[in-house]
Amino acid sequence: MFPDTDYPALPYPGARPDRSFVHDDGTGWPLRPDRAALSGWRLASGEDLDDWLAARGAAPLAGRVPVLCYGSNACPSKLTWLRGTLGLVGPAVLARARCTGLAAVWAAGLRVVDDQRPATLTAMPEATEPHAVWFATPEQVRVLDRCEGRGDRYRLVRVVTGEVRLAGGALVEPLAYVAARATQPRHNRYPLLVDGRPVRCADVPQAAAAALVGEPAAGDGLAVLAVDGEPVPEDHPGRVFVYGTLRPDASHWPMLAPYAAGVPRRAELAGTLFDTGLGYPALRLGGPGVAGWVVELTAPAAALSILDTYEGREYRRTRVTLDDDTVAWAYVWIDPFDGMSPLTTHWGTT
Repeated sequence: MFPDTDYPALPYPGARPDRSFVHDDGTGWPLRPDRAALSGWRLASGEDLDDWLAARGAAPLAGRVPVLCYGSNACPSKLTWLRGTLGLVGPAVLARARCTGLAAVWAAGLRVVDDQRPATLTAMPEATEPHAVWFATPEQVRVLDRCEGRGDRYRLVRVVTGEVRLAGGALVEPLAYVAARATQPRHNRYPLLVDGRPVRCADVPQAAAAALVGEPAAGDGLAVLAVDGEPVPEDHPGRVFVYGTLRPDASHWPMLAPYAAGVPRRAELAGTLFDTGLGYPALRLGGPGVAGWVVELTAPAAALSILDTYEGREYRRTRVTLDDDTVAWAYVWIDPFDGMSPLTTHWGTT
C-alpha cells in the first residue's frame, strides 16, 4: 500500500505511480496483470481485483469504461481532491499504459483554478510515453466530465490514432478527454506551438511551461470518434469471443448473427474448456488454449444484453485478452467444476 503523500498533486500534473493501482480513501494498492484472473488483475496478496472491489460494494471491471489519463488524473492526491471537491465515490482503478503515436503536450490556455498550464493530447508519430488508463464507473465519468469541463475545455472521444497497451500487453481502445473548441482563449486546450512545434510535458516542467510563449495550434492531429452522452461499459470493447454454442458453426449462432459486423475471425484464448455434460462447455481462464471466434458487434450493448440472459448465472461476462493481445468480452464459468473433465479436443468436434 502507499499513501497520497507519496504522490503530491502540485505542481501540476502531480506525481504519478509507475505502476498499476487501485485507489480509495487516500490509499493506493499496487496491481499486477494476470490473464487467469476474472478481472485480469490481482493485488499483491493474490486476490482477484473483482473480488476486492465486490467486498467494498464497488462495480467490477466489466462495469467500467477505460479512460486514458495523460495529465493529473493518474495522481493519487488528485483523486482524493476529486473525492472531496467533486464527489468522486468508490475505488478508482488505474492501469499503467504505454502510448505510442500519442503525446501529452502543454495546452495554449491556462488552468482556471491556479493559472498553471494544463496538458492536452496530440498525435505525435515518433512518441512513446507512459500514461494510465482509468477504468471508471459511469458515476466516476460524470465527475471527470465536470473536472475536465466537457463540452467547453475538453470533449470526450474514442481516440483512433496511435496504440495504447496496458501493462501485461493488452491492447485497449480507451476514451480520452481531448481539446474542444473553447469559447474563451483562456480555456483553449489545443496544443501551444513554440517555434511551430508542440512542447511535450515530459520535456518541460510546469515551472517553465507556464512562461512559454507561442501560438495556439489549429488542431491536435487526432483521429477520433465522438462520444455522445454517457459512455456505456458494454461498448468497450465492441467485440465478443465465442467458443461454444455461439460459434458461427454452432447451434445458437442465429442469436448472435444479427449483431455481427463483418466476418468473424478465428482467435485463441489462454484457458481450458470443461465438459459440463449439458450440451455446452465451461471455460476456465488460464491453461493451454481455447480456440474460438471473435465477433465484432454492431450494437454491443444490445447484443450483450441478450447474451447475458442466454448464458445465465453460471457464467460471468468479463474482458479477456486474446493471443494477439486484442481485448474482447467472453463468458467465463463461475460455478464449481466438480465432476467435469477437461476437453481434449475443441468443443463440438470429435
